[in-house]
Amino acid sequence: GILEKIRLCLIKKLLPDLEVRRKYHEEFASSTSFHGVHHVVHTQSKARRALWLLIVVGCLAIVIWQICSRFIYYFSWPTTTTVVVQYVENIKFPAVTFCNLNRFQAHAVSNLKVIFLIWNIVSTILQKFSMEDKYSQELNYFLLGNQNFSIKDFTRKNGFYLNSSTLLECDFFGKPCYPQDFEHVFTEYGNCFTFNHNDLSARRVSLSGRGLHLLFDVQQDKFTDEPALGYTDAGITFVIHSAQERPRFDGLGLLSPVGMHAQVAIRQLKSIIQEYPWGECKPDIKLQYHKIYSTNGCLLECKARYIQDWCGCLPFILPGNGTECDLLKFYKCVYPAVYNIEIKGLCTVGTHNSTCPAPCEETDYPTTVTYSNFGGEKAIKYFSTKLKKSPEYIRQNLVRIEIKYHDLSYKITQQQKALSISELLADVGGQLGLFCGASMITIIELLEYIFTNFCWMCIFLLLKAPEMPQWDNPSQNQSTHKEKKRGIQEC
Repeated sequence: GILEKIRLCLIKKLLPDLEVRRKYHEEFASSTSFHGVHHVVHTQSKARRALWLLIVVGCLAIVIWQICSRFIYYFSWPTTTTVVVQYVENIKFPAVTFCNLNRFQAHAVSNLKVIFLIWNIVSTILQKFSMEDKYSQELNYFLLGNQNFSIKDFTRKNGFYLNSSTLLECDFFGKPCYPQDFEHVFTEYGNCFTFNHNDLSARRVSLSGRGLHLLFDVQQDKFTDEPALGYTDAGITFVIHSAQERPRFDGLGLLSPVGMHAQVAIRQLKSIIQEYPWGECKPDIKLQYHKIYSTNGCLLECKARYIQDWCGCLPFILPGNGTECDLLKFYKCVYPAVYNIEIKGLCTVGTHNSTCPAPCEETDYPTTVTYSNFGGEKAIKYFSTKLKKSPEYIRQNLVRIEIKYHDLSYKITQQQKALSISELLADVGGQLGLFCGASMITIIELLEYIFTNFCWMCIFLLLKAPEMPQWDNPSQNQSTHKEKKRGIQEC
């Protein structure tokens, strides 16, 4: 067999005798760069030899402990966070999305309560709403009698609109702006409008304290929400976000009620997160309908995929190019599908193994908002004369909003690896050099010494192994058995 052939080959190359091996061990102890070993071997005094042996073994134990601790620390994937404040001459202005808290016109439909119930079903995709059972029968009657009703078209035509009568004043860094500078977008508040939606390079500010100044007329006599369903406020809600991201009002929206002047000071905060396993981001994830990755955009696309698969249509409030869902599918399929997605956790956010992990880089705009009553007596009279409205109308409908940078700087919060590969090697090399005077060359010497002794041990075991038993060929055994049988028969 193979073992016997190896054994026969090794017989030709005899194992070095004891003297040669002893001399090799002495030469290694004398020439190795592992400090202290030659003192153990060549010292004549037994006490000194024992002392040096304790020193070498102790230092080796400390080195092993230190190296193991460094590797354990490295594989815990530690990170550090650095904060840098960078001052600039000019800074990019973010996108701002404005919505009226009054979603629909009161005169648009006779049964406005049903419209709000329908819109609750639609906006469930973006926010969690609970629909009371006492309205379900009324909603069923409406759906059966209005199967061709489009909540999307109804909202666009009869929701909040932006024109010269609702946007009374608009000024960005000393230059006038107009309703045409705003882009329409659907959110959980119905019709909303985004300023600086194209992220134009000209939309930059070079002086703190100046930015976007707006004056809205919410027109409460035309737009009204249903108080019985919890809609009791009047004013403008807005969110400041990156121009490449979809506006997210859930937890981030700011509110300016009627008759108030809101002054918003913003800062720019850039966050850089390490990829897994140091952080929770995955740099290879790309979104289909968003320019940059964000957890909110990823979550919306995830919901859109599941709803498209289950219902065969796509809600207009979600990104995608699928067939638009009608009201009946919204009520019978989309609403239960969103509930199913939430219960089963099909679209999760946050950790690296979730559907939508944290972004590797994102830009936020922390805000500080202060409020004051809108206008004094002279201002009320001025706007009353200009708009030909009563002073009471001015107090109950006008909202002034100013958005400006606190200063021309942005803060970068960066998550960094606490221990890189090069730093780990430097730590290991430092521990080896400090306690053992060893280096990479020393490790190679030790590996060569161990390998040589291992080969000698293998040769010794193979030479001392008993001879392999010779097994006869089965065909020969069979023929011999037949000949013996034939001989017996002849006999």
